[in-house]
Amino acid sequence: MSQFLWQAFVTLFVVIDPFAVVPMFVALTRNETTANKRHTAFKSTVIATILLLSFAFVGDKLLDALSISEPAFRIAGGFLLLLAAIEMVVARASGIRTTTGDEDEEAAHRDDISVFPLAIPLIAGPGALTSVVVLMRQAEAMGLKASLGVVLILMSVLLITYLSLLMSDRLMKLLGVTGTNVMTRVFGIILAALAVQNMINGIIMVVKSMMT
Repeated sequence: MSQFLWQAFVTLFVVIDPFAVVPMFVALTRNETTANKRHTAFKSTVIATILLLSFAFVGDKLLDALSISEPAFRIAGGFLLLLAAIEMVVARASGIRTTTGDEDEEAAHRDDISVFPLAIPLIAGPGALTSVVVLMRQAEAMGLKASLGVVLILMSVLLITYLSLLMSDRLMKLLGVTGTNVMTRVFGIILAALAVQNMINGIIMVVKSMMT
């Protein structure tokens, strides 16, 4: 189970990528006071946490209600994560895990950016939501401790994200845009491998079910 939990941490940390949110946060809050920045960081993290936890506990039941099998969701989720990984490696926004150009323009004119684009899709994007559901479904087969472990890991990654937003100005001075892009590309390579592994596992499950 320890290996699964470690994989869960790596997956969620890479998909959510706490440091990739920093440049957008700094750009959108550059005219805000320190107090307003802290409030926005807290609100966006709380909203993302509620959304991700909702998917963690309800997503599996939703899949069952729609008669979507675990192999199908693993393959689809792996494909979606692969697209997110490609976006991370080339450092271009496609809308999978970041905002598009039109969304950036809309966000620049919004008074409250905590819901969009910070909470959704920068923190709780499609890749993160998919990963949470897949990990929780895997954890259910291992017992309550594994499920609780995934939830705690999710909360720890979101806490790191919140702290990154609070220290956004310092991180930008330390890393800069180039530094954050380098880290994102490295995370993208790791995510690509995890995505392919998810698809392979899904295909193996389909083959095994056909042979029985």
